[in-house]
Amino acid sequence: MDELLNSLVETGLRGGTPTRSEALAVLRTSDDDLLDVVAAAGKVRRRWFGRRVKLNYLVNLKSGLCPEDCSYCSQRLGSQADILKYTWLKPEEAADAAAAGVRGGAKRVCVVASGRGPTDGDVARVSRTIEAIKERTGGVEVCACLGLLSDGQAERLRAAGADAYNHNLNTAEATYGDICTTHTYDDRVATVKEARTAGLSPCSGLIAGMGESDEDLVDVVFSLRELDVDSVPVNFLLPFEGTPLADQWNLTPQRVLRILAMVRFVCPDVEVRLAAGREVHLRSLQPLALHMVNSIFLGDYLTSEGQAGKADLEMIADAGFEVEDAETTTMPAHRNGAGGAAGGAATSATTVAQEAAAVPDAPVPESAVPESAAAGRPERPQARVAVRRRGAGTELPPNA
Repeated sequence: MDELLNSLVETGLRGGTPTRSEALAVLRTSDDDLLDVVAAAGKVRRRWFGRRVKLNYLVNLKSGLCPEDCSYCSQRLGSQADILKYTWLKPEEAADAAAAGVRGGAKRVCVVASGRGPTDGDVARVSRTIEAIKERTGGVEVCACLGLLSDGQAERLRAAGADAYNHNLNTAEATYGDICTTHTYDDRVATVKEARTAGLSPCSGLIAGMGESDEDLVDVVFSLRELDVDSVPVNFLLPFEGTPLADQWNLTPQRVLRILAMVRFVCPDVEVRLAAGREVHLRSLQPLALHMVNSIFLGDYLTSEGQAGKADLEMIADAGFEVEDAETTTMPAHRNGAGGAAGGAATSATTVAQEAAAVPDAPVPESAVPESAAAGRPERPQARVAVRRRGAGTELPPNA
């Protein structure tokens, strides 16, 4: 175990890439070694991001009634989940919601709309919304998440003031067809590349807990590394009643921590964001995750409720971390400049390949892969996912 963790830390401190066998070994470590794994990932996190935690705030511009059939999503085609459903927020309504998040400490506002992808009219609408948010908040970072992009749309969003674009890969290419049939994995990759070409900081992540294998998790994280995205949101499936994955309660707090450690080791110098599902699956172990991630969402999510914003801030302070301020550049210096104002990736694909080649595919110690690591499915909790009933699209104040 010491050999494995020492290798991972050494590689991560110089921004290199571990081997796939090392990444798999992290997912298969025992509970007895878990704190050592967290501590090792914490060394890499502090090397690049110190003790700063970036806060992000979601504004759901249009909720529900999506024509896509993504199995994990409460807004999907055919979903029976009892979520909020509403059409587009007005720009001033979105700006009000964004301002609440910024008052709570958010440095980035993520504006999201359900659907396959925006029409040109939708892009114009969101552009006006971005401008309203920037004017109301004094220039907060804005990340747009609108689905698959057509030619020229990313450039228009960038011109309107968007800093970043989010489009998650979600799972491995080999198993993508198991969770969605209305678009492809390649469609998602193309949109991430489109955003980067337009000068938007590329943001793309994954969802764990959908029944995927360890190999699937490693594959998608290595794909994100190869795409050289600036931020990686790590979501954990919220099994909404009324969706095809409602019975997929596959995660334990320990499993979640191992996944976060693996992501940090594979993507050492990028923003790793703890996203949806942290409250449900990590529960009392949420503070431990801060030793590996450098970014979280504040308050509620798109269709589910999160921990109280005040509790998020208390958790960060109690764990010995600090909220990243607006004047601080999130990304390490070598990654700034190529991907927009939010801090793009300046590291070339050649450099990444050279770093990866410098790490030999060393054998993993047998003690790092115990037979018991994947044994036993966690019991389904009695509590259900808490559906969001406040904030955007309602008359109630937001959670920020």
